[in-house]
Amino acid sequence: MILPVIMAGGTGTRLWPLSRSMYPKQFLPLVGESTMLQETIKRLEGMDTESPLIISNEDHRFIVAEQTRAIGVSSEIILEPVGRNTAPAIALAALTKVNQGHDPIMLVLAADHVIADVEQFQKSVSFAAVAASKGLLATFGVVPTEPETGYGYIKRGDNAIAGETYPVEAFVEKPDLQTATAYLEEGSYLWNSGMFMFKASTYLEALKSFRPDIYEACKSAMSVTANDLDFVRVDKQAFEACPSDSIDYAVMEKTDKAVVIPLDAKWNDVGSWSALWDVDTKDCDGNAFKGDVLLHDTKDCLIHGGERLIATVGLDNLIVVDTKDALLVADKSKVQDVKKVVDALKKDQRTEFVHHREVYRPWGKYDSIDNGARYQVKRITVKPGAKLSVQMHHHRAEHWIVVSGTAKVTNGDKTFLVTENESTYIPVGIVHALENPGKVPLELIEVQSGSYLGEDDIVRFEDKYGRA
Repeated sequence: MILPVIMAGGTGTRLWPLSRSMYPKQFLPLVGESTMLQETIKRLEGMDTESPLIISNEDHRFIVAEQTRAIGVSSEIILEPVGRNTAPAIALAALTKVNQGHDPIMLVLAADHVIADVEQFQKSVSFAAVAASKGLLATFGVVPTEPETGYGYIKRGDNAIAGETYPVEAFVEKPDLQTATAYLEEGSYLWNSGMFMFKASTYLEALKSFRPDIYEACKSAMSVTANDLDFVRVDKQAFEACPSDSIDYAVMEKTDKAVVIPLDAKWNDVGSWSALWDVDTKDCDGNAFKGDVLLHDTKDCLIHGGERLIATVGLDNLIVVDTKDALLVADKSKVQDVKKVVDALKKDQRTEFVHHREVYRPWGKYDSIDNGARYQVKRITVKPGAKLSVQMHHHRAEHWIVVSGTAKVTNGDKTFLVTENESTYIPVGIVHALENPGKVPLELIEVQSGSYLGEDDIVRFEDKYGRA
């Protein structure tokens, strides 16, 4: 049976303002109704696979758990204390199973790829599974459709080992346009997809041989694990000491067991807004759009709307992305420079780099509607059965007005229900909690007032989600 290992880290900065560090592209429904993580899991339907093992970071753990539950999938989620690239992350997954006495064939996937031809993808996986069962380290090389300079390449050997499986002759760095054009004409070069398939033991043996420092650090990190709700935590100190390296550099470029399976399944890593335009459905003028959009004399554009109408007149080859707190307008040929905007936001410590105006929490979400020097207004949604932490604030008071549903409120030494059109006031320094005891979402307006309104002015005494 195949074990899907899904890498769900990354920040997707080139898809700002939709993708942000606390809610990156793999958790967004960029193509279709499901998120990219959910689509990655769904394309395995019909195959003989175990429940997926997902590698995530601390900040995204509740998003991963919620999105897998939403599609009826139970998953094991390993939390990386810090990012150390793909070689250590895959080692954690392999060691998890080997330590449990299993040696599965691991199908390593990224959570943020688009693969439109699922049938062809599954055929390629079946070829790779045969190779993996024989102790080979398989990777998937995307059949190129153009001289792309943004991907690394894999040169396959001339003669197939079996079926659609070829020996890897060389891994090649991102080329210039002239070289990429020559690769396309030559015919034996494939885009490096970053997807792999091998036995857990095969990978660990190779890692131990070529990068024993990474192997030992990951082994040490997995020797002390802790289960926390849906998550597996590894030893933080040991993993922080692990060197950072990709699986390509650490293993695949060094081993003589590497094979490649050509993948012709309409693959795209959606690494930029222009890449999303490539895979999206377009109108007769070449426009891809989402939301409430009115187009006039507009060609070859991507328009991604939010809650308000976007009207365009006389645009050509542009990207327009509207969110609640940021608007991006970019030439489609310059979208790689969106990362420079993100770098500037990060340097200036602006919140638009980190959060959307609407922020998700394990208990629900909140939307910061308005704010000023000494006040902030939020619209809060609490899921049925969910509860915010028992907490207090040193610098702010809060006024809660219930819009719909029923709130169970702890306010100091009193606990009581607050229903629609009712309210309660939480003074500064009073221990309080908010819970939804009902079966429908609880909607309320929170008005904060005080000298400091930052999210770090929270002292938690009790939390069902294990947050510090």
